[in-house]
Formats: sequence, structure tokens, C-alpha cells
Amino acid sequence: MKPNDVILQSVTKVTVIIIFTFSVYLFLNGHHHPGGGFIGGLSTAAAIVLLFLAFDIEKVRENFQIDFKKLAALGVLIAIGIGFTGMLAGDPFLTQYFNDKNLPIFGKTELATALIFDTGVALAVIGTAVSIILSISEGDSLWKR
Repeated sequence: MKPNDVILQSVTKVTVIIIFTFSVYLFLNGHHHPGGGFIGGLSTAAAIVLLFLAFDIEKVRENFQIDFKKLAALGVLIAIGIGFTGMLAGDPFLTQYFNDKNLPIFGKTELATALIFDTGVALAVIGTAVSIILSISEGDSLWKR
């Protein structure tokens, strides 16, 4: 007999949207204030785990057709790659470059390499956290011995 989780699933749908929105805010706010790639990625991973708890893992994996291990590796490559750009210019590893650009919709906007680094960190954290949760959930047979 399958449990009826209508209330949990309905609340989760709304809550996940709120958590994803807050994750984007934390991610983008981290350059000048507390937040950034790590906490933005961690809150995104928490929203995905909430989906796994409320819905069947296989059902969520059908909608998120992402290999989270590859996502973590891509994030690490992005973070390390942006760190080497400073070395190519003769500066130390992880030197930040920034410039103000006048973008059509946003107006004067600061573009910085720190945002690319934070993107790599966020992808690495999301991929790692969700991979750990999935590996724990697949390890049910270990507890039944």
C-alpha cells in the first residue's frame, strides 16, 4: 500500500520554488555580501533533496536527467580553470579581474571573474551533495545485513 503524501507533495512544490529563488539570491549576492557559490549551491542541493524526500527518487531523476558526479567534476574544472587565467596573465593563481559594462537591460553592471569561480563552486557543491545523498539512499542493502 502506497502512502498518500498529497499535502507533503503540494507544500514541497511551493517550498522548492522559494528555496531555488533564495539560492539564486544567495549566489548572486555573495560577491559583496555573505553568500556566494558554496551556500547557493548548498541550498540548491537542499531543495533537490527535499524533492527526493517528497516524491519518489526515480520520478525526480526522470525530470533531473543530470549525472551529479559529472556536474561536480565540471564545477571543479570551472573553478580551477578560472584560477589559472590569472597565471596566464602573469598574476597569482585566483587573481580576480573585473570591469564595469553598460548592459542594455541592467545598466551599469560589474562583471567579475569571481562570479565564474562561484559558478564552479556552486556546481561542485550541488553535484557532490546530491551524489552523497543518492549514494546513501542506494545503500539500503547495507543496513539490512
